[in-house]
Amino acid sequence: MLIWLAEWLTQFETGFNVFSYLTMRAILSTLTALLIAIITGPKMIRALQRMQIGQTVRDDGPESHLSKAGTPTMGGLLILSAIVASVLLWADLTNRYVLVTLAVVIGYGIIGFVDDYRKVIRKDSNGLIARWKYFWQSVIALGVAIYLYASAASPAETSLLVPFFKDVFPQLGLFFIAVVYFALVGTSNAVNLTDGLDGLAIVPTILVAGALAIFAYVTGNTNFAAYLNIPFIPLTSELVIVCTAIVGAGLGFLWFNTYPAQVFMGDVGSLALGGTLGVLAVLVRQEIVLIIMGGVFVIETLSVILQVGSYKLRGQRIFRMAPIHHHYELKGWPEPRVIVRFWIISLILVLVGLATLKLR
Repeated sequence: MLIWLAEWLTQFETGFNVFSYLTMRAILSTLTALLIAIITGPKMIRALQRMQIGQTVRDDGPESHLSKAGTPTMGGLLILSAIVASVLLWADLTNRYVLVTLAVVIGYGIIGFVDDYRKVIRKDSNGLIARWKYFWQSVIALGVAIYLYASAASPAETSLLVPFFKDVFPQLGLFFIAVVYFALVGTSNAVNLTDGLDGLAIVPTILVAGALAIFAYVTGNTNFAAYLNIPFIPLTSELVIVCTAIVGAGLGFLWFNTYPAQVFMGDVGSLALGGTLGVLAVLVRQEIVLIIMGGVFVIETLSVILQVGSYKLRGQRIFRMAPIHHHYELKGWPEPRVIVRFWIISLILVLVGLATLKLR
């Protein structure tokens, strides 16, 4: 909204023209979301404590987690409010990609909120029934996929960019809908599974969002797109504001979520952030690269799939506990060691993903 105000004010003072620059708005988006999260964080934590909205801990989990019981959860509301406020202030709200991304943030946030509400307020340990959670995730994902397919203005918007291969942009056709569906639902649940230790999920999310900001910028810039030999999609440049808002809100939340955590994000945060990363990757045509950069999320998800599959087929477990971060805890690793090493792995994978821009 402020971009419209700045455009109007330029007729009186040309200095306001600085707010039309994408890089300036990206910086302001980051700082706005960061400050909102840091300033409102303590108040939200106290409110969650007063309402006794605390984390429940599994009895069969690591013993070190028993002390976490009662820690305020649903802190994802802090992240989402900071993201939405920052985007509304600094992004061009006529850009349909921005509106689609906001719809995913809010839609998946509502699903996570209902799940958390049932768990911590209604004391239903199962939360939102799994089939209903997947149903509503699927409804939103399919709605987004069909809209993007129907509104595509160029073949580039529905082609698949294959990293490390020059001039490989196969047209997906209707298969594009399936790609979008799995990107949103898969990433949403993968981030949700990763959110099991203090700060474990939010830092990889920040790193991936920061990288996607770079992809959005170069994909929406005709000169950079031509130089890097990637599809030029002009609408994507405005997604930089969304990505930087995620970075700022994530850093603000990490202020309170770092070990030992004062608040957990809950499903309202993890489902929304995962779905948002998925739709951003789709919009900048980097679904495959998202798998690389979000490798920590992929590993966490695969560990659960392998654990469940092995137990059902052979009656044996592969890991001491899944997701895999609990496996290392049960091996005796202190929680901070597990967290920081996963952060380092995530950073390396994000750098590999960014390298695909040139290694073609």
